[in-house]
Amino acid sequence: MIAAVSIAQFWLQHAPSGSALDGFVSRTADFLHTYAWWEMGLAAVLWMVFFMGYFRERQRVVDPETDDGGWIMDILDRLTNRAALEAKLAGQPEAVFIDAEQLAITLKSKVIGQDGVCDDMAAQIRRRLALKQRGKPVGVFLLAGPPGTGKTYLAKCLSNALQRKLLHFDMTQFSSGGHAATQLFGSAKGYVGSDVYGKLTAGLRDAPDAVVLLDEIEKAHPDVHKNFLTAWNDGFVTEASDGKQISTTQAIFILTTNAATEALQSFSDLHANDPDELRRTSANALRESGFAPEIINRIDRIFVFKPLSGLDVARVTALEIEAMIKGYGLDVSLGGIDPELLFDMMRRQGRLGTAASARDLVRIAEESIADTLIEAKQKGFTRVALVAEGGRVVARAES
Repeated sequence: MIAAVSIAQFWLQHAPSGSALDGFVSRTADFLHTYAWWEMGLAAVLWMVFFMGYFRERQRVVDPETDDGGWIMDILDRLTNRAALEAKLAGQPEAVFIDAEQLAITLKSKVIGQDGVCDDMAAQIRRRLALKQRGKPVGVFLLAGPPGTGKTYLAKCLSNALQRKLLHFDMTQFSSGGHAATQLFGSAKGYVGSDVYGKLTAGLRDAPDAVVLLDEIEKAHPDVHKNFLTAWNDGFVTEASDGKQISTTQAIFILTTNAATEALQSFSDLHANDPDELRRTSANALRESGFAPEIINRIDRIFVFKPLSGLDVARVTALEIEAMIKGYGLDVSLGGIDPELLFDMMRRQGRLGTAASARDLVRIAEESIADTLIEAKQKGFTRVALVAEGGRVVARAES
């Protein structure tokens, strides 16, 4: 009530006179009449903006994905092909988080005598898979060391542990010049085989996240090395038959070498606590042994394998014997391998010197126990124990 009285009093004291109001209305009418066309144009523009905003808001409510965050037109719609860009971003590898400790345990349970390498490999894989956007492979790792120490086997175990396909290439088969490159990367149009993809490009096309094992990489022809430089540096390889770029950003490349074994082992022991110096000296040793500098520069990590000795050799020998027994459809009894048999096989491999490999161990095991395993299978045995008797090995059925 008080407010109403106050307002009424203010109006009585300060309200304009009737003549003043008439003059204001007259001037306003004259102004509107004089600028009528301008007023109509402005009104049309304002109504147009109103309806554009109304329909755009309605479309955003119906389909939220069409909201690009812009005012009228998104910058990307105006300046580039937004759909193509979104498709490329959608194709980028997502971050993957793995348990490095569990991966290391899995690798160490299979690869004997290389615990340090397994731990370091697991840590490297975990860090690199956690990167959401990469323009290069997950990793390019060089496994160096003497034959028979588990380099190739580690790559196979890593493939199984990560549940990735293994693409295994013996690079000694690709040492014959230009033809070697066509086997891996395809042939250009007009040449024989141009209707078939190369072995590597086809493998990565079908399994982009494969583990690519390049055994004895130093044996490959330089032309083959050059093609891999693009794969490791730019994140793709080009299939020669159709020019298509095959992504390598999800792949893991494992290279093995037997080169510079003694020097690398020496540096590994000397600089065990200085990774930068170990990398520098190892790179120099590999370069002196014939590795091209551009190859070394693209290697993310060099892992040096130690020679096996003592019980580690016995463990590898026992695993090879177990694998052979299973290969004949049999199982081995608990504690079923005679220590004398293991010792004899280790001694035979030792006489082969530093050039001995796991393949030599398999050959020795085959010569020693294959015949008795065949006999055990023919007798209907299912679980056996191997015993050294009178200079030969006998497979006995589990009692």
